[in-house]
Amino acid sequence: MSIPVILGPTAVGKTDLLLWLSEKYPIEVISLDSRQVYRYMDIGTAKPTKEERHRLPHHLVDICEPDDEFDVYRFRKLALAAERDVIGRGKIPVFAGGSGLYADSILKGLVSNLPRNDAVRAALRTLEEGSPGFMKQLLSHIDPVASDRIHPNDLKRMQRYLEAFFTSGKQLSSMQQEETISERFTVILLDRKRDELHSRIGQRVDKMRRLGLVEEVRNILVMGFGCNLNSMKTIGYAEICDMFAGSKKADEAFDLIKRNTRRFARRQIIWFRRYKNSLRLNLSTMERSSIEKTFAGLSNSFWGDYRG
Repeated sequence: MSIPVILGPTAVGKTDLLLWLSEKYPIEVISLDSRQVYRYMDIGTAKPTKEERHRLPHHLVDICEPDDEFDVYRFRKLALAAERDVIGRGKIPVFAGGSGLYADSILKGLVSNLPRNDAVRAALRTLEEGSPGFMKQLLSHIDPVASDRIHPNDLKRMQRYLEAFFTSGKQLSSMQQEETISERFTVILLDRKRDELHSRIGQRVDKMRRLGLVEEVRNILVMGFGCNLNSMKTIGYAEICDMFAGSKKADEAFDLIKRNTRRFARRQIIWFRRYKNSLRLNLSTMERSSIEKTFAGLSNSFWGDYRG
């Protein structure tokens, strides 16, 4: 059985498609989202609602506190354990989300022989604290491919790519590129026309504002979690933190969230283009009936044993 991996940029419509598929097949989702792992961060991460998760079980959602150290190594271990659990119960595991690094860890495994180097990490942290933006600038010279993929606020990921270079002398992005996708998986990439995707992003951010993103961030801070946490540097949370600090007004903050989300979606799309042999579905141009035929046509690869 080939395991489906459904990927796409933020707001493309992954959750709606998965809920629709769950009405036809006994699937359970293993989330490939690096921010939905955190509790309390629901609105800003566009986490599936409790009702949606009741209809369709999602694994690796709400599994740690905002101040917990969570990285791709821990993710991969938990994700593979979830896959075994789902299969063991006779269900179909579907990996789905938008984190390219997490997707790579499942599809290709992790680059080996890159030990942790605490001295390098400490030096990078010190230099970044003394000159904010240092790591981003350094990474743009050392590994420009990685620099283009990583959000400027994601210091933890930048640190890892720089650590890899100073430890091995090689670009981590190049080493990742050399890895091949396991034949265990079938990759399905979702996309939309750019103007439609941007419109959906705007609508999603407006919805976040109506649902109470500002109050969600305030509650997280009241619980004692600070804006300096890596989890809180996520798009949506970082801008509201700036608003609380007085550097942004509410309208400015939400306009920035829209802009930064569009840029993030672009980075996701660029990352997913590397999966050359994937099945690509443009949700702007395909009718629902065509999408259904596409998934039905894949029955021999992963739906067949579960058709009922």
